[in-house]
Amino acid sequence: MVDVSGKAVSARSATAECRVKFPVQVAAQLRASGLRAGKGGIVETAVIAGTLAAKRTHELIPFCHALPLEGLRIAIDWHGERELRIECSARTTARTGVEMEALTGATVAALTVYDMSKSLSHAIVLGPARLLGKRGGKRDFGKAG
Repeated sequence: MVDVSGKAVSARSATAECRVKFPVQVAAQLRASGLRAGKGGIVETAVIAGTLAAKRTHELIPFCHALPLEGLRIAIDWHGERELRIECSARTTARTGVEMEALTGATVAALTVYDMSKSLSHAIVLGPARLLGKRGGKRDFGKAG
């Protein structure tokens, strides 16, 4: 791990997104069902999974620091006719940023959408996953929520 003991504690935030693209027929089915599948509510389950994953990022990514998340928000909504956009925003006050937590939350939420929907089709495409922005630390980037 990188030694961050010499860095100042400061407010940090990051926002990331991941997209989930469905075949036309699957998107129509999901819209008609209110994003419910045989396993239950897709959005609710994905938000819980993304939240749990973001909180455990340091256990999933070997050199990440364990951070006390002070805030985490996951929003999932349609982007066009057949694509879901998942946005995850994370906040903390620490010596290092929360980009990995935001990315982990967004991508695990997307994986959960896939898992909940795969009985309808395996032609579901995940991505891109990307950092939209971060604040705090040496450099700000893009927009962070």
